[in-house]
Amino acid sequence: MTTRKSTDETEQAAVRPREYAAGTGWDVGQSAPDDAYRALDPDGTGAPVGPVVHTHPGGYAVQIVAKGALVTESVARALAAADDPSTES
Repeated sequence: MTTRKSTDETEQAAVRPREYAAGTGWDVGQSAPDDAYRALDPDGTGAPVGPVVHTHPGGYAVQIVAKGALVTESVARALAAADDPSTES
């Protein structure tokens, strides 16, 4: 038979704090409320053009984020770049 160690000798289990979802929205750390796409330059340069849309725009496009996915820093930058007219080709 094995003997039990006293509680002083055993490692205490780590208790994870309760994690709460950050909610749905376009801010970093939140879940994307919808798909986000941006059309690519039809001339073949691969440069994103036009606004962010929530359904595939047809032709060549890049999906920035999928519905329910985590909005990261890079997603936020891509969404912000679409709103900035100086990034247009």
